[in-house]
Amino acid sequence: MNPHFSSPSMQAAYLRTLPAIRERCSKVHTLAQQGKLEYFDYNAAKESSAVDYCLEIMKRDFPTADGSVDFASIPPHGRWRHLDAGKSRIAPLMAKWDEDQRESPVDDKEKCRRLIDLFLVSVLLDAGAGNQWTYRESDGQIYTRSEGLAVATVHMFDEGLFSGSAAEPHRVDAQGLSRINETMIATAMQVSDANPMVGLSGRTSLLINLKSALESNPHFFGSDARPGNLIDFLESESKLEGSSRRVHVSSLWGVLLEGLALVWPARHSIGGVQLGDVWPCSALTMGGQAEGEDFVPFHKLTGWITYSLIEPMEKILKWKFEGIDDMTGLPEYRNGGLLIDFGILTPKPALKTLANNGVPCLPPSHGAIIEWRAMTIIELDRIADGIRGLAGVNSCELTLAQVLESATWKGGREIAKRLRPLTGGPPIEIESDGTVF
Repeated sequence: MNPHFSSPSMQAAYLRTLPAIRERCSKVHTLAQQGKLEYFDYNAAKESSAVDYCLEIMKRDFPTADGSVDFASIPPHGRWRHLDAGKSRIAPLMAKWDEDQRESPVDDKEKCRRLIDLFLVSVLLDAGAGNQWTYRESDGQIYTRSEGLAVATVHMFDEGLFSGSAAEPHRVDAQGLSRINETMIATAMQVSDANPMVGLSGRTSLLINLKSALESNPHFFGSDARPGNLIDFLESESKLEGSSRRVHVSSLWGVLLEGLALVWPARHSIGGVQLGDVWPCSALTMGGQAEGEDFVPFHKLTGWITYSLIEPMEKILKWKFEGIDDMTGLPEYRNGGLLIDFGILTPKPALKTLANNGVPCLPPSHGAIIEWRAMTIIELDRIADGIRGLAGVNSCELTLAQVLESATWKGGREIAKRLRPLTGGPPIEIESDGTVF
């Protein structure tokens, strides 16, 4: 049950919390069960087909000798996988830090700071690049979409593009970001008339805005204004139990929501507070509501950053994060596309009329996109539970982050390629400006 808020500021604060995402999306899901969505019909009976499909992918990619799933071998969903697409890049980069005498000695904390620097800018550059853009690495290997953006970012980082210090190229700081412009990003990402990228201007603006965010929050990002310094703030918020440092995920979430608020374009606000990736859902609108009662928060890129940054802190610093169950799935077109392609969601006439050659193309603010994303959040929980039920494991043995990595995101991509082989695109296209997806 969503709480009642006595002031706009309390409503705004609530909409920026992790629990609010699942709670508000659950309200949309309840309406779907009642057939009250504006743009989609919901067929829960189709969930079992999606669960079976996802489980088969997991058996294929993470098999045991007896043909079941080796759940312990499944990594969490995070940017690390994409940065290492096709071959290892992060391990050689870290090895270089141990060997390069030009830079200061690199202890585990500094290694972690550098990875956080890299992972953060890589996620900010990760919004959908479109169906045509590709990135060619020096060995001739070609990457597209999220992996292409990640590989490009590794090389940009390795070349010192985001650093303000020639002596310390492997970092991101406000001074380095102050030099960023669209032409620089286009060149680094091999964008041309023959190799167009969707949302180039928007993703460049996120990096420019990141400079301001880092400078405006020294308590999170330090006097030298770099993302990796957030580990020092989190350490002060953590507790040490024996040799293990325990950090609540809400602390990291708070740093990212508050500290990166200036990164996101101004959209909706309540009580003068910019909300970020939060949108009104017409299906929730009713008379006599308080301001914001029909808003649904997603914070997709913040969630993607959170999943991505937890991994290096756990691997390198051996920190343990608590409260991970509050994290939701990611409401983007691969996870959401799985639902439409398996018939869990079917477009109503109001959405079908918007289709062009069978695939609607809509802005993130459109009511159909809001419903789609809200349903994706809850259906990812349901699909994860379905997989666990069939496999006989619990949420500790198979986390939501592992399901996202090994099943739903990958499954959404594979079914899209099968059904739309010319583009491999989703069943609904998003008019991406590079700042949401």
